Amino acid sequence: MSDTTLPVLEYLRRHVAGTLGPDDRTFLRYPTAISRLLGFEITEVDAGTATLTVVTDPELHSNQQGTVHGGFISELADAAIGTARSTTIAQGESFTSIDLRITFLRPMWAGTLTARAHPTHIGSTVQHYACDITRDDGKTVATATSTVLTLRGEKAAGR
Repeated sequence: MSDTTLPVLEYLRRHVAGTLGPDDRTFLRYPTAISRLLGFEITEVDAGTATLTVVTDPELHSNQQGTVHGGFISELADAAIGTARSTTIAQGESFTSIDLRITFLRPMWAGTLTARAHPTHIGSTVQHYACDITRDDGKTVATATSTVLTLRGEKAAGR
């Protein structure tokens, strides 16, 4: 069998559908190491958008008050935004976050968090994304925004 290098969107669509072949590859690293470590799962993906979920556990993810730590929620938002951006990246390109802003709206103790990321502006070099993080009851736990810079040529090499 030969290696099949797929565009990121096609690779992630197959991943979500459970139809990845044993030799299917893409030019980016999926699943990402941080997502594997933290238990994030890509559950929906389309061009420019992504939904990630994670089942939280107070023994693993809580702060001193017993609620899910804000840094964990921020990382979930960042992972969803990065996944959304990666669906439209071309081979030979890369990207990096310029900023990540998050507003916490209500606590989360345990259960499933869902992060849905989508673009709010797509420029040729700078893109803006928004992400809503909700809990099992559908209430929004936090909202995040991020500015992402596309890198090309030598600036993208090795990233």
